[in-house]
Amino acid sequence: MALKKQFVKTKPVCKVTFSIDAKEASAVAVVGDFNNWNAQEGTLSKLKNGTFKATYDLVKDAIYEFKYVIDGSYVNDPEADSYQWNDFAGSENSVLVV
Repeated sequence: MALKKQFVKTKPVCKVTFSIDAKEASAVAVVGDFNNWNAQEGTLSKLKNGTFKATYDLVKDAIYEFKYVIDGSYVNDPEADSYQWNDFAGSENSVLVV
C-alpha cells in the first residue's frame, strides 16, 4: 500500500495517488471524507502486477479520513499519516493530511 502526494503550485490542490497491492481481489475502491464514503466514486484501476491504483485531486490544508474497500471488506492503509477512532464505524480509519 502506498500514498503519494504531489502538491500543485498553481492550484490549492494536492494530487494524491492511492495504491494497494491486492492481487487476488476483483474490486478495490478508496472511500473517505473526500468522496462521501462512496465506493463507486473511489474505484481503483487494477494494473497488470495486481496493484490497484488511482489519483485524486484533494483540497490542500485539509485532513481526510479514509479506508480501502477490498471485495467488500474495509482495510486501513498501514502507511497512513495517522489513525482516528470513528464511533460511526466502530473502528479506526486511516488519516491523510494534505
